[in-house]
Amino acid sequence: MPAELTTIVLDCADPAALAAFYAKALGWEVAHQDADSAQLGGGPVGLGFQRVEGYRGPGWPDAAKHAHFDLTVGDLEAAVAEFEGLGATRPEFQPGGTEWVVLADPEGHLFCLIPA
Repeated sequence: MPAELTTIVLDCADPAALAAFYAKALGWEVAHQDADSAQLGGGPVGLGFQRVEGYRGPGWPDAAKHAHFDLTVGDLEAAVAEFEGLGATRPEFQPGGTEWVVLADPEGHLFCLIPA
C-alpha cells in the first residue's frame, strides 16, 4: 500500500505568525498551536510550522533552495497585492516573466502564484 502524504512542515522562527499568514492567504484554519509549533487544517493536506532556533529563510535566487509552493489564483495581479498586504515580499528575480510571480512569505519561504 502506498504511503499517504498528510502534512508538509516548514521550519521557521515564529510558528504562530507564519501559521497566521498562511491561514489568511489560503483561507484555512489554525487547528493547533503551541509555543513551538502550529498546524493548519482545511486543505487537501495539513500545513505545519515548527520553531527552529536561529532559523534563516532561503535566499533567492539561491541553489540551496530546496522546495517551494505553487498556488493557483484567479486574478494574478489582485492575488499578488493581497499576499503582499499580508506580509509577503516580491523578490527582484522573477524567472516566470508574466506567466507567474515568485513571492516569499514573512520568513523567506518561496512560493509561486500562477493564474488558474
